Amino acid sequence: MPFGVAQAHHLNSCPRLSVKMTLDGSSGLSTALRRSVRCSRTESRPQEARLQHSKGGVADMTKLRELEQKVELLGIDREDLSKPGFYSNLFCPKCRGGQKVERSLSFHIVQSGEFAMWRCFRMECGWAGQTFADSDKSCDGDYAAKEVSSTVQMTEESLRLEPLSDKIIGYFAERKILEETLQRNGVKQLSGKQCAISFPYKRKGQLVGCKYRTLDKKFWQEKGTEKALYGLDDISESDEIVIVEGEIDKLSLEEAGFINCASVPSGAPGKVSNKELPSPDKDTAFQYLWNCKDYLDKASRIILATDGDAPGQALAEELAKRLGKQRCWKVNWPKKDDFSSFNDANEVLKHLGPPALREAIECAESMSPTSSEPINI
Repeated sequence: MPFGVAQAHHLNSCPRLSVKMTLDGSSGLSTALRRSVRCSRTESRPQEARLQHSKGGVADMTKLRELEQKVELLGIDREDLSKPGFYSNLFCPKCRGGQKVERSLSFHIVQSGEFAMWRCFRMECGWAGQTFADSDKSCDGDYAAKEVSSTVQMTEESLRLEPLSDKIIGYFAERKILEETLQRNGVKQLSGKQCAISFPYKRKGQLVGCKYRTLDKKFWQEKGTEKALYGLDDISESDEIVIVEGEIDKLSLEEAGFINCASVPSGAPGKVSNKELPSPDKDTAFQYLWNCKDYLDKASRIILATDGDAPGQALAEELAKRLGKQRCWKVNWPKKDDFSSFNDANEVLKHLGPPALREAIECAESMSPTSSEPINI
């Protein structure tokens, strides 16, 4: 049933699905450090007082031994630990890698050797924490208490993100998206030879996920992270919001003056389902809506600016069924010629400019069965 009506599947009647926020603003759902991290196994350790490593820094051997002893008490195999400054994928002592018995624990000792941090990227587990080499920064031997109180947040550093290159800035410029807009939305690129744009997913300013796109339109996301809308913080206090089908479309709407916009994190369905709506816990394809219910329930008017192709129109229908058609409006993109229309927000921005894009949003049509009036923003 839709969000907007008091029926069995309304999000407000499903408190178990609320996204619980901790005091520091982080999501109560488990998030994961980057799975595809560099794996470095230490087979032998020199016995000198300080250990050299490839990044040019040094770590105190005494501190490393202290860290090894502490994490060993937590069940982490000390023989598999990485050198300072590198990441290792280890077996998680809590979930043992699940049914696939995978190395799901991302473990890292900082370059200085001061502390170690870890996180299991399996959604069913999510065990995370950190421990310090110095005894005065530990919890008097109570490592379980330390692991609970010091969960490690995903960071741009752990994901290996870096500022955008001139090439990628030029790519966006061709699509009429300004560098200022990219900076406000925290758009970065993945370090390395692959030219991959990174779109950070944040909740209350904290990184909860990341999606990547190459210039030839290959997409992937961080594994095991929270399913949420892109640009969630931009709709946190909005009574009227716009939902689009891609991160670039969200940036395009900002160029037309609409900050109160968010994007779905994944692709559109092939067609509208003729089945009854699944229960929230089984609605996996649209879990991002349920995870963001506290934001969406504030909106009295939701403009669906999905793509103009068949899958995009199916997405609009599926979103409206869950959000409630009585508060949804759908955008019809302007004509390109006598036989076709523009497909999405960025196409309109690129070819017709911000005023035309703004007009398309303002002229969205109501999806309510009892009304066909255009919106009045």
